[in-house]
Amino acid sequence: MLTILTALALAVSAAAPDPAADRAPPTRKPSEMTPTEIKAYNVGLAPAHPYYIKCRKTLEIGSLVKKNRVCHTNEQWKAVWAKENQDARQTAEAMTRAPVNHSN
Repeated sequence: MLTILTALALAVSAAAPDPAADRAPPTRKPSEMTPTEIKAYNVGLAPAHPYYIKCRKTLEIGSLVKKNRVCHTNEQWKAVWAKENQDARQTAEAMTRAPVNHSN
């Protein structure tokens, strides 16, 4: 009897829809959302889900104390990191190339 109940419970839990599976990306830019809105949006999402919103604080240029809050979904952060890595690679390559001699 216990085996049948366990099997039934597993079948029901496996058939239950995943609330995060059909989640749409946020309708507003995450950086424009309040921390309360972000927390409410993230409910039920795994931290590794593409639409899970993560925020970072960055120092404002020219200030020793002021910080900016930057928020993106995991999917957006992945694109930001890829772009920054590409920019860094291009800069490093440009700096390591042999200088062009313009005098003839």
